[in-house]
Amino acid sequence: MSDTNSPKWLKPALEFGPLLLFFVAYLKLKDQVFTIGGTEYLGFIVVTAGFIPIFLLSMAALWKLTGHLSKMQIITAVLIVVFGGLSVWFNDPKFFKMKPTIIYVLFGGALALGLMRGKSYLQYAMDGLMPLTDEGWMILTRRMMGFFFALAILNELIWRTQTEETWVYFKTFGLTAAIFVFFMTQGKLFKDHGIEENSTE
Repeated sequence: MSDTNSPKWLKPALEFGPLLLFFVAYLKLKDQVFTIGGTEYLGFIVVTAGFIPIFLLSMAALWKLTGHLSKMQIITAVLIVVFGGLSVWFNDPKFFKMKPTIIYVLFGGALALGLMRGKSYLQYAMDGLMPLTDEGWMILTRRMMGFFFALAILNELIWRTQTEETWVYFKTFGLTAAIFVFFMTQGKLFKDHGIEENSTE
C-alpha cells in the first residue's frame, strides 16, 4: 500500500493530531467536573477517555494510508490503552501520567539489551529509515538509550513535583521538542557514519 497520492500533511496530522486534540480538550475541560453514572470525573480523566479511541482511530487510518506501523507505534498504542484505561477505570490520572515513563524505560531497556548482545535494536526498529554504517547505528543506539532513560526520569520528576497543567504542556510540547533537539544534535554522527543508498526513486 502506498501513500504517494495522499496529501503530504496527512501522515504527520495522523501522528500528532491526537496529541494536539488532547491538549486543546484539556485546556477547555481541565477545571470542570463531570458526573457519569453517579461518579465524578475530573476533566483530565474525561479527556483521557476520549483520547484513547481517537488515537486508535488515527493509528488505524495511518496503517491504511501507509500499510505499515512501526514497532514503537504499536507498543505506544498498547500502553496508551492499558494506562489510559487504568486511569479511567480507577478515576486516577497518575496511571496515564506514568505512561511516558514506562514507554521510555521499555525502549531504553530494549536498546540496552541489544547492546549487551552486540546488536542495535534501534536499527531494526527504525526499519532502515536512516542509512548508517553498523558502527554509526551502535553509537546512535547508545546515545538513544541514555536519552530514553533521561526522558523517563524527567517525566517522573515533572508529574510528581509539578502541576497537572505543567505536565500536560511538557507531554505535548516538551517531549516532542526534546526528541527533535536530540536528533538535531546528531548531525556530526549522520555525516561521519552516513552511507549512500542506491535507489531508483
